[in-house]
This record gives sequence, C-alpha cells and structure tokens, in this order.
Amino acid sequence: MQHKRDTASYSASHAGTARRRRLPASLPLSIAIFAAYPLAAAHAQATPPAQQPAPPAQQAATAETSPDAIKQREQELEAAREQQRKATELQEKLKADIAAIGQDRSKLNQQLIDIAGQVRGVETRIADAEARLQPLDGRERKIRASLDSRRSEVIEVLAALQRAGRRTPPALLVRPEDALQSLRTAMLLGAVVPELRVRAEKLATDLGELVALRKTISTERDALAADRDKLREDQTRLAALVDERQRQQSAAEKDMEAEGARAIALSKQADNLQTLIAKMEQDLKSAAKAAATASLQGAPATINGKPNLGALKDPARMSPAVAFASAKGLFSYPVNGTKIREFGGSDGAGGVQKGISLAAKPGAQVTTPCDGWVVYAGPFRSYGQLLILNAGGGYHVLIAGMERISVNIGQFVLTGEPVATMGSTSQVASILATNASQPVLYVEFRKDGTPIDPGPWWAANEGEKVRG
Repeated sequence: MQHKRDTASYSASHAGTARRRRLPASLPLSIAIFAAYPLAAAHAQATPPAQQPAPPAQQAATAETSPDAIKQREQELEAAREQQRKATELQEKLKADIAAIGQDRSKLNQQLIDIAGQVRGVETRIADAEARLQPLDGRERKIRASLDSRRSEVIEVLAALQRAGRRTPPALLVRPEDALQSLRTAMLLGAVVPELRVRAEKLATDLGELVALRKTISTERDALAADRDKLREDQTRLAALVDERQRQQSAAEKDMEAEGARAIALSKQADNLQTLIAKMEQDLKSAAKAAATASLQGAPATINGKPNLGALKDPARMSPAVAFASAKGLFSYPVNGTKIREFGGSDGAGGVQKGISLAAKPGAQVTTPCDGWVVYAGPFRSYGQLLILNAGGGYHVLIAGMERISVNIGQFVLTGEPVATMGSTSQVASILATNASQPVLYVEFRKDGTPIDPGPWWAANEGEKVRG
C-alpha cells in the first residue's frame, strides 16, 4: 500500500513538472504585451509563492550594491560634474562679455533686449510643447487602459499565434515594439487562423498606435528638456546683465537708495493709483525729473505720418521712439500668458476691471511693452509689486503682480527690456480672492489719469509686435 501511494505521488509530481515545462511555449508573447505597463510587468515577474521575499533592508542593500545601481550612480555623478563644468564655463563667459560691454549703454541695452527676447521665445516653446504633450499622454493612457482591460483576450491571441507560428518568437519580449513585430511577422507568414485575424489586426493596430505615440512623446520630451536647459542658461545670462545694468544705474544716481525709501513712504500716503502717480511725479525728485523729460520731449518723428519703427533699433535712445498714441496694434503682452480678464469686465471683487489680467507661468520674464520712464517701482496696497511707466503724451502704463522688479525709479527703459519676474503665486488681492493656481499679471493703460481700454494697442499676431 505504501509503495502504491509513493508511486502515485511520484506520478502526480512528474505530471505537474511536465505541465510546467510545457507552459513557456505560450508565455513569452503574453509577457511582451504586459511589459509595456509597469503594473502588468510586475505581475508577470512576481515572486513564486514558495519563495519568500527578502526583508526590505536586505532588498535595499542589494539594490544599492547591484552593478546597475552602481552604474546609475556613476552616470549621475558624471552628469553632475558635466553640469558644474558648463555652469563654470558660462560664468566665465558672462564675466568676459560684461567686461567687453564696459560702460557702453547701447550695447548693454541691446544685449538685455536680445536675451530677454530669447527667454520669452523659449518660454513660448516650452508652453507649446507642454500643450502638445498633454493630449498625447492622455491618448497613451487610454490605449494602455484598453489593452490592460483586454488582458485575457491578448494572452489568448498571442498564445495562439505562438503555437501556430512557423517561427518561434524571442524567448522574452520586453517592449510593445517587439510584440508588434511578432504580430506582424505571424500575420505575414500566414500563421493567423481566420477566426483570430480580426482580433490580431485590432491588437496590431492598438500596438502600432502605442509605439508611434511613444516615439512622438519621446521626441517631444527630449526637445522639452533641451529647451528647459536653454532657458536656465539664458536666465542666468539675463540675470547677470540686469545686475550690471542696475550697477551702472546706481553709479550714475548716487541717491537712488534714498529715493527708493522716500518713494515707499510717499506711496503709503496715497489711497489710489492716480494719487500715487501724482505724488511720485510731483514730490519725488527722480520721478519728477522723468515726468518733466517726458513732457518736454514732444512727439517722436514720423515718416509720412506713420510711426518710425526704425527708431526702435537704436538701443542708445533716451526717449520714446514711437508716440504711444500712434502705436496701436504694435505692442506685445509684457509676459507670456493667457488673458483671463478683459477690460471692463468684473474684477472679482465687486468692481469693474480697469485693465487686463494675464495668467503666466511661475518665474516668467516680464518685459516692457513700450518705451518709458519709471515713475514708481515697489509695493502698493492690494496690487503687490507695482511698476508705473510714463510713456509720454499723457500716457501711463501700470504693471502689477510680479514678485521682483529689477528697475529703479527715474530709469528710462526700452521696448522689450526685462523689468521684472513673476513669482510662484498671485500677488494681486483681487486675483488671490479667486484662488488662482498660477501667478497673474495685471496691466493697465491710462490717459491723463483715466484708465483706457488697452485692446487697440496689442498686436494681432507675433509678426506685427514692436521689437526693440
């Protein structure tokens, strides 16, 4: 009796072993499709029940000392060294460039405008790439979810194809590209039986779209990474140039620090923007000088009654190249962003919007839409950081909501010149009340103290915008 039980036990064990040995013939392609998904791949390579996993501490230690982990650390270290080397080279080049500029204001201005333009151009490319990636990522997730929901069907089709195929697929397929190639090869060789062909073709179509999407997304992400690297370099360069501009400005205006302190004190006495502008241009020496210069300049020269856009190419100019009133349809927004509030609409606090509001990216560059003299730069009531430009002819441009302003009162700035940067959150009280998730820039135009609709001044498209 004991002998029979032993024999039966052996037979059962042998049969089980034989079955386990036959299983791999139908597994590789099923592994292929699910290797495209992290969760499915984890299931396909799960630890057998009889094998107990190592303790977490031991697993971590093993992972840290594995050849792949060591190689990855070496690569990360090398990348960090390369980044540090590039940063050092950039700093040395910046020092040399700034030394070459010296006290030449026109060269410095041109560099500032050019680099600020590059920064905003890269910001635009990054925003466009992120917008393109969003639907691509969504479509990829949808295809993956569809394939995952048909897991049993996928395994059945792939297993049947492998059993009927005239060519044995690779022992282990780890990418959707491999699964797609195996499917196409099987169908090309006539290994697909009629009842499976429709299902196989549907699977091949989904895999083909997934593979194409992965390639497109990879290309977009590579370009996005390159643009982000370029943006960091340009921002570093721009910051150095801005510091040099302000250093030269401070050297020319010895009492600038005292003027800034007096401006803040005067701003606390003003209860509205019109009063603030009046106080600055009457009681503050630097702002008063700027306002007087603006009123004495007269109208800029025109050509056959039209603005002389060529005058904008002179980076050494000390007065507006184009009369504000005649520059309609020529200005670009001060920041890359989306308009979320129109002139004349609700301001979110029970009042009427006297300017426009632009939702921007954190840290975005702010440039001037026009030439003008700075008559105020600093915090003001519910506006956060506020910049006011006297553009001549009775026009003022107000820009608020930035985190940091990089120009001083009395300074003349050119169209497209960098003047501020956005923070990571909104600074304007009326915007804060709406729980906006991104920083918002507020822009207002005034004529003789009255807010006016800035709409007619904005360019309809990029090619028509005024460039410095």
